[in-house]
Amino acid sequence: MTSGEPETPLARKLKARILREGPMSVADFVSACLADPEHGYYRRMPAIGTGGDFVTAPEISQVFGELIGLWCAVVWQQMGAPRTLNLVELGPGRGTLIADALRAARIVPGFHGALAMHLVESNAALVPLQQAALASSGMTGTWHRGTGDAAHALSQSAAPFLIIANEFLDTCPADQYVVENGRPILRGVGLDGTGDLAFTLLAERGPPNLPLPDGARDGDCIEIQDFGFFAPFLPLFAERPGAALFIDYGAERSSPADTLQAVRRQQRCSPLAWPGEADLSFQVDFARFRTSVLSAPGIAVDGPVPQAALLGQLGIVERASRLMSANPDKAGAIEAGVQRLMAPVGMGSRFLAIGVRSDALPPLPGFE
Repeated sequence: MTSGEPETPLARKLKARILREGPMSVADFVSACLADPEHGYYRRMPAIGTGGDFVTAPEISQVFGELIGLWCAVVWQQMGAPRTLNLVELGPGRGTLIADALRAARIVPGFHGALAMHLVESNAALVPLQQAALASSGMTGTWHRGTGDAAHALSQSAAPFLIIANEFLDTCPADQYVVENGRPILRGVGLDGTGDLAFTLLAERGPPNLPLPDGARDGDCIEIQDFGFFAPFLPLFAERPGAALFIDYGAERSSPADTLQAVRRQQRCSPLAWPGEADLSFQVDFARFRTSVLSAPGIAVDGPVPQAALLGQLGIVERASRLMSANPDKAGAIEAGVQRLMAPVGMGSRFLAIGVRSDALPPLPGFE
């Protein structure tokens, strides 16, 4: 919390915690802001869409979700069109992506009938929206509060699986280290002299076993993102056919940077300003994610590639043209949405896609 801002309930709770236990790491602060059982951002009402805090690709254009649905159907066919397929979406939001995906994939014979739907959602307020989205496609699903629960459910059968996640990796907390005198010092959140939340360095925590990136200088910030959410799924890739698709904003290579950002009502704000009432995220370190996944046996990784390259390979131009011909009164909006997704200096390049698959499967669609 910064001076002049109204104090949120979570800010008061975090200040009391800091007074009681001392400063917390940036990763712990972000985790509390997003997932506190009482006041966490993901425990609040939906914040996605033009009237919310941020807008995601499925909200920009229906073509995005439709292409993801067809991607799922093609991968299912690559798996040999099994009679049962567990389809998991991580962080389904308002259910827009899955509704568009299922509608488009209906044209693939047998695909809908094979699906067992699993949705991982920590915000109970969003579940009714997701239920309605599935119902619109004649589907029902099973909801899980975390990825561990979902992975356990998948482990109870030998059925192949697919995982899709749009703007999920950026919610994974990261520890931040600031280089001082050639050594990394853990960055944290404490209280300043007036009792407001403030960034601080936690030198007393001791230096980690963290090699500095080439060219790192004093003052640089190094982020170590925690992708432990995916660990429960990793053994499954070696046991049966499985694939996952992640799309998010980030960088292909690791480099020193402070990427922590906060968004409230579609405006940037200080990460300390609205605890529990602003969306906090990090730019995804795709190189670190790739390395963490490849540490498990039986897994191959495709990409990352720019979002524009993936969508282009999946036929976004052709799909949009058909939609525009069928809906001439909406042609302008359809074209504008697709242009926004593909913009070479915007979402088209800033967002990357990465595929994970059992190594017995061929390269995933869009990554060939």
